[in-house]
Amino acid sequence: MEEEPFEVVAKLPYKFSYVIEDENGVSSTMMIEDWEIGALYRNTLAAAEGNEAVAVEKVRQKYFDYFVLKKDLHLYLGTTKAFHYRSKNPFMIIGTFTPDIEIQTSLF
Repeated sequence: MEEEPFEVVAKLPYKFSYVIEDENGVSSTMMIEDWEIGALYRNTLAAAEGNEAVAVEKVRQKYFDYFVLKKDLHLYLGTTKAFHYRSKNPFMIIGTFTPDIEIQTSLF
């Protein structure tokens, strides 16, 4: 069985992010560095036959319309050493956890 050659995946032409607000009303833009968003973009780009606008819209629909509005969205945050002392907020989103929303209707 022949091994497939190692290839570096091309960098995404877009940076996807959430704008979040803390309890004091301060807004921050947090870039999403999760590999899954890149895979979603590439898969939707292929399905859209190279139409970038369609692929970006599909990513937006999944990460905003679906995750934010229909799921209980949790963000995993991380930092990189390169931005630790140079950035006001060195954190970025390195993953998402999106369980179903459970509404508790009783104490039992």
